[in-house]
Amino acid sequence: MLLTTIFCQVDDFCNELNKHLLQDASNRGRPSTMTRSEILTICIFYHYSKFKSFKDYYTTYIKGYYKGAFGNVVSYNRFTELAQENAVFLGMFAISLNAIATGISYIDSTPIAVCNNRRIHAHKVLKGIAQRGKSSTGWFYGFKLHIVINDKGEIISFAITPGNVDDRNLSVIAKVTHGLWGKLFGDRGYISKDLFEELWSRKIHIVTGLKQNMKNKLMPLEDKMLLKKRGVVESVINLLKTFFNIEHTRHRSVLGFFSNIFSCIAAYAFHSNKPSLAHFGQPCLSN
Repeated sequence: MLLTTIFCQVDDFCNELNKHLLQDASNRGRPSTMTRSEILTICIFYHYSKFKSFKDYYTTYIKGYYKGAFGNVVSYNRFTELAQENAVFLGMFAISLNAIATGISYIDSTPIAVCNNRRIHAHKVLKGIAQRGKSSTGWFYGFKLHIVINDKGEIISFAITPGNVDDRNLSVIAKVTHGLWGKLFGDRGYISKDLFEELWSRKIHIVTGLKQNMKNKLMPLEDKMLLKKRGVVESVINLLKTFFNIEHTRHRSVLGFFSNIFSCIAAYAFHSNKPSLAHFGQPCLSN
């Protein structure tokens, strides 16, 4: 059962984490009747419930169908407080699930809008943190999610930045490509001499398409075929947005926003049918 699988892995992570903590951060101040493992599991499992509202999910699923699976279920308002208190640990768990590099990686970014453009001036929850940005679909107000995946569709690393941060920002690229090796495929938005040289110095070869005003250069057949499979990273992003509900405009706090992002990425790691090169048709490459 998926819920049990998630809980077991979360509980192992929390037990290991507690060995390095002076005290249980979830018990600072008002004590909780729910463990950190239960809190993180409930946040992650939400993305498999098909509920668009976390409140409906919690009151119907957790306090209803799955009440027996948890020890002492608290009220919805109290749980939102606990989820915010444990947002950092949720992020740490999501990072712990990052996959390893395989030598073939894909990079892309996607906007995470926090409100409709017509409500930007009235938006208060993430004011001062969210920024206006522009993507291929137009202007938005919010953040950008930068992700790198391997050929199996597993997320190797991710970063969240304000919406006005360039995809070619060297500090962001350095973070999401840490520990990477081999070839990295991206769209034309990653064309940059400085970026190419920076990655090349770390033995990472970034491969992108060419703009219309650029001179055509010979590209190995293997690279050309793998570049055509770049849609795999777009499929991962589409899955995060449509199935796992990573983007919505109902956030009530900053910590709530990041908690949703982290729990969504963690939930994706447990997805059994990830987009991969095998699904897209693995290129038959000759020696």
